Amino acid sequence: MQSWSEHPVPEIPGAPPPLRLWDTATRELRPVAPGAPATLYVCGITPYDATHLGHAATYVAFDLVNRVWRDAGHEVQYVQNVTDVDDPLLERAVASGQDWRALADAETEAFRSDMRALRVLPPDDYIGAVESIPAIVETITELQERGAVYELDGDLYFPVGADPAFGSVAGLDRPAMTELATERGGDPERPGKRDPLDPLLWQAARPEEPSWHTDLGDGRPGWHVECTSIAEEYLGLPFDVQGGGSDLAFPHHEMCAAIGRVNSGDPLFARHYVHAGMVGYDGHKMSKSRGNLVLVRALRDAGVDPMAIRLALLAHHYRSDWEWTDADLTRAGERLDRWRRAVAAPTAPSADRVVTALREAISDDLNTPRALAAVDDWASGRGSDPEAGTQVALAVDALLGVDLTT
Repeated sequence: MQSWSEHPVPEIPGAPPPLRLWDTATRELRPVAPGAPATLYVCGITPYDATHLGHAATYVAFDLVNRVWRDAGHEVQYVQNVTDVDDPLLERAVASGQDWRALADAETEAFRSDMRALRVLPPDDYIGAVESIPAIVETITELQERGAVYELDGDLYFPVGADPAFGSVAGLDRPAMTELATERGGDPERPGKRDPLDPLLWQAARPEEPSWHTDLGDGRPGWHVECTSIAEEYLGLPFDVQGGGSDLAFPHHEMCAAIGRVNSGDPLFARHYVHAGMVGYDGHKMSKSRGNLVLVRALRDAGVDPMAIRLALLAHHYRSDWEWTDADLTRAGERLDRWRRAVAAPTAPSADRVVTALREAISDDLNTPRALAAVDDWASGRGSDPEAGTQVALAVDALLGVDLTT
């Protein structure tokens, strides 16, 4: 699957401190020690609707990880999937009278357009579930050889009891896991399962639903094994950072890790699990199922500068849950105007201090509110350096992904 095109990232003098991120699995803020290359997997969209600000906040957050690694001189291998066959997509296609493939293609292209407008660096490998079916079948076959698959009415399940470390990512008790599995696409009440939490690996063909002819029989993959297989194929295990929204910690990342650990025999799936908070609107988490969405596409169509959208997202710490209001966008637009005036001024305060402050803030668990405050302070000051505006504009572009030149 084709990714989107990349805006060039400026190189700036100096280097950032080592990146520290909160790890969901260990419940602590700790350094990320990336390999060569640094490896990042961020779970992608199920393309049945437009990009809302909750999506955008997550991908902007992990874009900062990519940027701080690059600023430190690391080569980065970034992988993102697209779940281009799944129940929500098929249900939306039926409800709207569209071909599911056409719907997936259209919404994936809309997502690419939104990401490029927001200056999110593209993944090196942008991989759809459909194109990964041979690799997914291989993963499930390997699990069968390890005795970690069982059949139920033609469907194939993974027994979570095969992984002694199951539950170590999200750190939830069984009642909480069962409740979330029910809410988030699982089937804990299905009769005949060995454990209510066992995830579906392969769904046997259903009438009038897409399926593929494979050595596992006709059918299609489950959700969790998709990301496990793609991550293992394109990054290898273990990789450095597994990223996504906090609603993915369980069941998705928990299941991905369990499947991956059993299949590889390695006690680690990812070295660091990082989760972005939820964005709300009208008193609830922004979600397609509820319909309380603020769409990036709609804001862009209304003439909103994408850099103002990005600044509105960066004004909140990535791990916090917060609620979008029109005031977020107003404040971001005003900030963008102030910064652009400051970098365009004939002279300004020296850039050294603000660039250092930017690097320190972002390297400290992506503390963007502190980073934005540092640029605010610089933009409000007076100085005599004719090069400072250009230097700050390049640093803001490289580190925050905000273009101040237009």
